[in-house]
Parts: sequence; C-alpha cells; structure tokens
Amino acid sequence: MKGFALAATLAAAALPALGDVETYNIDPKHTFPQYEVGHLGYSFQRGRFNSTKGKITLDTAAKSGSAEVVIDVASVSSGVDKLDEHLRGDDFFGAAKNPQMTFKSSDLVFDGDRVKQARGTLTINGITKPVTLDVTHFKCGMNPMMMRKVCGADLTTTIKRSDYGMKYGLPMLADEVVLRINVEAIKDS
Repeated sequence: MKGFALAATLAAAALPALGDVETYNIDPKHTFPQYEVGHLGYSFQRGRFNSTKGKITLDTAAKSGSAEVVIDVASVSSGVDKLDEHLRGDDFFGAAKNPQMTFKSSDLVFDGDRVKQARGTLTINGITKPVTLDVTHFKCGMNPMMMRKVCGADLTTTIKRSDYGMKYGLPMLADEVVLRINVEAIKDS
C-alpha cells in the first residue's frame, strides 16, 4: 500500500499544476487591430478595426498557451466613410457573408517568460491560411486601476490580400498588407 501511495504521489507531482493555466478575455476598449497597405507606390494607407473580442490562455511554467482573436470586419475604419463602405463590400472583406476575421493559435512560442511568436491560422473572407505573428511587445502585470492581472501584446505579420480573395485594385493598391494586432486582455476572476 505504501508503494502505491508513493507512486500516486510521484505521478501527481509530474503532472502540470492546473492552477498554472491562466485565461484572459480580450478587452475591446483597448484592442484595435490595424492594417497598412501601399497606395500607388507613393504612400501607405492605414486603418483599424473598432470591434474585437477573444480569449487567450497562458501557462508560463509549461511555456504554452492559445489565442483566439475575433475581429468584426464591419467595424473597419479608414477615416473616410465612402472607403469604409467599399472595404466592407465584396471587393474586400465581404462583411455581409463573412462578418469576422479570426486568428487562432494553439502554438505560442516562448523566449523565457515572454511570448515571441504566435503560430496559427488566419481566416478572412471564409479563407483560412497558416500565419505566424511576431510578438514585438509582451507584458503581464497587475492593473493598478482594476486590481486585476492584465496582459498586453503587439503582434505583427504581413499577408497577401490576394490569398484571401481580395484582388481589387492590384497592382495600384499593394498586395502585401501589414496586419498589427495590439491586444490588452484581462484575467478571468
């Protein structure tokens, strides 16, 4: 009986602690993904999305986690109302048919306690492609106003919009688009 108890104790010690996994909900008031695309080779046009939700899990001890970022494409904001209407239409995001752009990852790459990459899939216009987002900033800590743990990150990747069915205006409007996702997420209580 003592041998069984010792074996059970050692097996339990080898399992990851359930308390190490932390779940965070994306704060839509502090998360505004952005895009940047070349225009006629002269300038870069930038815009953002005003409605984002999602969830992030982190286990820094096991160096693992997951992320799901859901962006409402109808919330696109270029600063020009007429352009926003065009971006919501079938030439670009097709918001009526595919209202969400989604990034999903279960492969977070750590460097020490810091996430440095998120490998996963990006779905736009109902088309899903593998993508790696580089994490240029990552920090977790206690928010002094809410007295809750918060994590923030800036993630960046470059995609080809034609891979997602957006071929309108090529080549005057560049095919390559820089996608920046700034995230602030609040730990579940």
